[in-house]
Amino acid sequence: MWWISLAVAQDGTWNLADLYANEAAWEADLAAVEARLPELEGCEGQLRKELESCLTLRFDLQRQLYRAEIWASLGSDVDTRDDVWRGRNARANLLDSRFYEVASFFEPEILSLGAKKVNKAAARPSMAPYRAYLRNTLTDAAHTLDPERESLLASMSPMFMAPGEVYGVFKNAELPWPELTIRGATVRMDPSAYTLHRADSDAGVRTEVFNRFFGALAQFEETLGTNLAATIQGHWIVARTRAYPSSVAAAMDSDHLPPAIYDTLVAETNRQLPILHRYLKLRARMIGIEKPAYSDLYVPLVTGDRRWTLAEAESLAVVSAAPLGDAYVGALKQGFAERWMDAYPKPGKTAGAYMNGAAYDVHPYVLMNFNSDYESVTTLAHEFGHAVHSALSSKSQPYPTADYATFIAEIASTGAEALLIDHMLKHAKDDDERLFYLGNALEGLRTTYFRQAQLAEFELKIHQQVEKGEPLTGSGLSATYLDIVNRYYGVAEGVTRMEPAWAIEWAYIPHFYYNFYVYQYATSIAASSLLAERVLAGEAGAQQRYLDLLRAGGSDDPYILLNTAGVDMASPAPYQAIGRRMERLMSEVETILARRAR
Repeated sequence: MWWISLAVAQDGTWNLADLYANEAAWEADLAAVEARLPELEGCEGQLRKELESCLTLRFDLQRQLYRAEIWASLGSDVDTRDDVWRGRNARANLLDSRFYEVASFFEPEILSLGAKKVNKAAARPSMAPYRAYLRNTLTDAAHTLDPERESLLASMSPMFMAPGEVYGVFKNAELPWPELTIRGATVRMDPSAYTLHRADSDAGVRTEVFNRFFGALAQFEETLGTNLAATIQGHWIVARTRAYPSSVAAAMDSDHLPPAIYDTLVAETNRQLPILHRYLKLRARMIGIEKPAYSDLYVPLVTGDRRWTLAEAESLAVVSAAPLGDAYVGALKQGFAERWMDAYPKPGKTAGAYMNGAAYDVHPYVLMNFNSDYESVTTLAHEFGHAVHSALSSKSQPYPTADYATFIAEIASTGAEALLIDHMLKHAKDDDERLFYLGNALEGLRTTYFRQAQLAEFELKIHQQVEKGEPLTGSGLSATYLDIVNRYYGVAEGVTRMEPAWAIEWAYIPHFYYNFYVYQYATSIAASSLLAERVLAGEAGAQQRYLDLLRAGGSDDPYILLNTAGVDMASPAPYQAIGRRMERLMSEVETILARRAR
């Protein structure tokens, strides 16, 4: 047996009693936070004399509030139909808004003290937990406005968020999606149906799914373009107001990341497009389509009917993580044994999967919808990569520096996936099983690295257009998107066929309203590929550097932390690691195919 047996409870539910024994205990925490908000308000104007005590109060209240919020949020997510849990969740969120409204004076007032006084205070041993927060506040001084303009900008936040909200309502509730008959069944071709039927086994059905779905969006091309343009304009307004040279610089500076990371990602991905084209040709050969269309990209590369129990998936996560050592594996086992996870789908439960690690004094929580397929196995490894990251960080860091940036977060999760696929390939019993795992790994690299880099390049280009004073129109957005897709998918070289009508795909992707988010998927999997490559090769110190990165939390800027771990995301090395990994996987596939052809 190439997994191990874990003696764990398999009811698949998480233990919320670790947060609160009962509702009365939760109510007591909410009341305690609310009762102390006037005390926090009293800190305004007093930081010159009471900086340490006020910071302690602020973070203690935040810590207590987050615990209460998580209990309500997790309970609601298990059954979104439950009005009682929804009400608890709403109450906690309202108190969260009140807390941040009260605490909004901290950064401007700290800056008013001056760097000399703040640094002197931070040097005291008792101030160690707050040094990163104070350092970041001082670093941001050049882009922090006076209190009046900060207040004005904050009051404009609903206006800046409005286009994204309009987009969500329009796409999910009001857009008249067309119907399509598939094998005698009438299907309303909305986003959920599109996601399901774009992988249909019939090429004609796939083409019609694309035509109908994107045709519906194309009817509103200019409306959707104007709406997205408003969001891009808003990003540029905020960037200019805060004295940034570009929207991407403003977005990345929230985590003190150099824009050179973005530039390197785009440049190196374009340099590696021949690797993507090689894969697309191999993929076409494997699915039996001589010249695939863009609509054929979701056809499963290799199918398999193997099923896994939850116990087997947990065991695989444990044994595949062995190269990271006892501390990592121990945290995994603890999570499975102590019911950190709600595992199975049920009516009313929130879809998808996530990890919530904000309960500093307790442990992370993982939501899954485990359905026994291989995607569920990889998702479990992914989410528990996040969970172990949070557990190690909370154990090693004081509360103010236990949280970590999104830029770092996805490294732990995609790193866990890389270790899992390495284990599965080593223990595959035959070529069929090996091809199944190889196919899943290659598709993961295409969609998580190349596709996200493709979207990131589009996002950068449309922001640059606005910054140059060029108008954004729906048709112009489609033309820009088409140019990028054609380049990535080798249309001119005959690798893939792309219909211009499908270039409206940009209007299907909500992430463009998130202000430079998607690039982090690509940078994270590039970083984890390099780190995992070193760990699996047994490179001296690689395991320790990886674990130190997870334990570091938010104790320093994420770019610095990752450099300390041996990865410079502004250099070509991590992106080249993606290429090497993809080339190795393709070579293994080609070896198997050649062996079968003899």
